[in-house]
Amino acid sequence: MQILRAVVTSGSVTTAATNLGYTPSAISQQLAVLEREAGVPLLEKAGRGVRATEAGVLVAEQAGSIAKILADTTAELAALRTGASGRLRIRWCASGGDALIPRALTAYRARRPSMRIEPCLSAAPAREVQDGEADLAVLAAAPNDPAPTGLHLFPLLDDPFRAVLPADHALAEHELLDLAQLAEEPWVSMQAHAVPDACEQAVFDACSAAGFEPNVAVRTDDFLTAQGFVASGFGVRLASRLALRIAGGDGVAVRPVQRPEPSLCLSLAVRDSRASEPVITELLDDLHTAVEEFA
Repeated sequence: MQILRAVVTSGSVTTAATNLGYTPSAISQQLAVLEREAGVPLLEKAGRGVRATEAGVLVAEQAGSIAKILADTTAELAALRTGASGRLRIRWCASGGDALIPRALTAYRARRPSMRIEPCLSAAPAREVQDGEADLAVLAAAPNDPAPTGLHLFPLLDDPFRAVLPADHALAEHELLDLAQLAEEPWVSMQAHAVPDACEQAVFDACSAAGFEPNVAVRTDDFLTAQGFVASGFGVRLASRLALRIAGGDGVAVRPVQRPEPSLCLSLAVRDSRASEPVITELLDDLHTAVEEFA
């Protein structure tokens, strides 16, 4: 079809052959094949040259459209390879991702304004990446948890937990608490559903290691609501340091804990096949910058 377009544009088989670097015989053979496939004549004699029939004009115009589509597709593929454009679907869990992702994506979008960014909080961010429903995710896990199958993890930071008490609580006078000192206290839990997330599971595991099970008085799935219940004296809780940096601590006292000090490891997760793509490595740099700003 591109050969036909060249012949129609030049008005001569010989001239088209010269421009394309073929012999006139090779051009004529290709045109004969194209006419057989079309089932109608595409060229007719015009003096010493040729001109397109009505069918030839149609095919030549379509050839131009196809050439543009191919060129556009090649340019778009190049942009995808370099991360200049495309779509970035990012997921995160509530434990930590809320702090890092907005800052990282602000910097990323400034460099890649053509990239369509689709961020979304997820209850199962690792599964979405595994299933191809997301491109990457910020995950929170216990320090010794194995990596999810098929995913490559880039460590971001270790996020320790702090005890959150009502500001006038007697234990607020201490600079450091043993976790067992909270054993008899009522607790405010972020486990509002049957299955705890990584954050609450870390809390329950730490309390178990300290020899007790939390006496949960309030359940909620909202961080600020949980803080409000603590400030109002309904109970105590543990919260990650990063989450506390965002939400603040009005009406509460925040103290480090020990024996044990629970923590979460935050990581960027991508499928193994995409770990070296520019779109991934650039966002990883922005996430590390966000971590440094909070540190």
